[in-house]
Amino acid sequence: MEMTNRAAAMKSDRTGSPGRAQTLTDRAEALLQSEIISGRLQPEERLVLPSLEKRLGIGLTPLREALSRLVAHGLVTVEGNKGFRVSTISMGDLVDITKTRVIVECGALRLSMENREEEWEEGLVGATHRLVKAVGQLQGPISENLEKYDAAHRNFHRALLAGCGVPRLMSLQGDLYDQAYRYRRLMAEGGMNPQRVIEEHRLLSDLALGTDIEAACQALARHLALTLEAVFPDTPLPEDGK
Repeated sequence: MEMTNRAAAMKSDRTGSPGRAQTLTDRAEALLQSEIISGRLQPEERLVLPSLEKRLGIGLTPLREALSRLVAHGLVTVEGNKGFRVSTISMGDLVDITKTRVIVECGALRLSMENREEEWEEGLVGATHRLVKAVGQLQGPISENLEKYDAAHRNFHRALLAGCGVPRLMSLQGDLYDQAYRYRRLMAEGGMNPQRVIEEHRLLSDLALGTDIEAACQALARHLALTLEAVFPDTPLPEDGK
């Protein structure tokens, strides 16, 4: 199957079919993104195109395009003639991600609460219920079920901000969420209390569905800083970015 996929990818590169090439680029991006944020591809690991072509069964052209997209998303770096590498992780990087998330997500939450659309409220209630249920059904600690937990967690944070009505804010939220995920893996390895996770997200949901925008944004800022606090203790935490 791998050889079949590889042959199809190489044929697409030669024929230059726009639709097929785009599909392969999308697939390459999704596969590489998953391997980076899950830690299968390690920080600063060199991304050698021929090796990736052989392992993923996708041609060099869509792989190169996918890596360029991931550079724009902050998950990959490019070093002139040295090629691509997985982005590093550091305290400075996580501080930067956290401060940016606070500005972006608190802004989106303010707009969502000001717009107060019924569809947004219903979506948030549903996402909160699914997250609580998912945490309650985990077999073992969160650190051993991180991908399963993250599906519900990601959905909650999207739903929390989905009423903002600004697609670019939501796109930024998605990129920053993925960048922070690599650090949340480190946080999970140190231990995450399931009951605290449930209480944290229920509080965010309740505040968002209430009327005190300042309290909701302050709570969200504190929540976003938890990863920074857990991975790099004693680091000054960002405020709500208003």
